[in-house]
Amino acid sequence: MATYKKRGYKPKTKAEREQIEELESTTAEVFNTLDESASKTEAWVAKNQRYILIGIGVIALAVLGYLGYKEFVQKPTETEATNEMFQAQHYFEQALTASNPDSLFTLALEGGEGKYGFLDIIDKYSGTKAANLANYAAGMSYLNMKSYEEAIKHLNDFSSDDPVIGANAKGGIGDAFAQLDQNGEAMEYYEKAISHSTNDFTTPLYLMKAGVLALSTGDKEKALQLFNRIKDEFPNTDQGRNVDVFIGKALSMQ
Repeated sequence: MATYKKRGYKPKTKAEREQIEELESTTAEVFNTLDESASKTEAWVAKNQRYILIGIGVIALAVLGYLGYKEFVQKPTETEATNEMFQAQHYFEQALTASNPDSLFTLALEGGEGKYGFLDIIDKYSGTKAANLANYAAGMSYLNMKSYEEAIKHLNDFSSDDPVIGANAKGGIGDAFAQLDQNGEAMEYYEKAISHSTNDFTTPLYLMKAGVLALSTGDKEKALQLFNRIKDEFPNTDQGRNVDVFIGKALSMQ
C-alpha cells in the first residue's frame, strides 16, 4: 500500500523510503515526457507556422472570395442578363401568336432595336440563369422555324426541374427528332418528357405524341399502352377526350 508523503514527512523504514523515491522518480518521468512532447509540438508549430498560416489564409480567402463573387459579381450579372433579355422575350411572345412568326423568332434570336437576342445572352452571360432560359427560348424558336438540329442543340443545353418547362424541353427535342425521321431518338425524348413530371398538361400531351409515333411505326402494343394510360389517368384533358379515336385506330391495325 502506498504511503502518502506529507510535507516534512520522514520515512521510518527502508521500505517506505524506497517507495517514496520510486514515486518521485515516476512522477518526474511523467512530467519530463509531457514537457518533451509539448516542446516537440511547439517546435513543429514554430517550424511550420508559416505554412499553417498560409493554409488558413487560403481557406479564408476562398470562402470570402466565393461570398464576394456571389454578392458582387454573380448577382449583378444575373440582374443585368435578365434585363438585357427583356426585348428578346417580348419578340418571342409576339411570335407565338403571330400568323407569320419567323421574322419575330429571328429577332428574338438575333436581337433588334439595339437590344440583345437570345444568342447574345447565351454567349455574353454564360453560366447565368438567364442564359439557361435563353437556351430554352432559342431552342423553341428554332423548332418553330424548322431548324431542327439547332433546336436540339439549344434544348439539350437547357436544364430545369420545373415540371412544365423541363418536360417541354425534352418533348421539344422529341419533336425535332421526329421531324428528322429519327423515330428512336424521338420516342426516347417523349418518354423522358413523360417521366419528367406528372401533370394534366405535359404528361397527356407527350403520351399522345409518343402514342401517335408508335402508331406510325406500326408498334400497336406500345401505342395501345400509351393511349390507355391517357384514358385511365387523364380522361378530362383534351387528349383524354379524344383518345378513343386513337385506341380504335390501334385496335384496327393488322
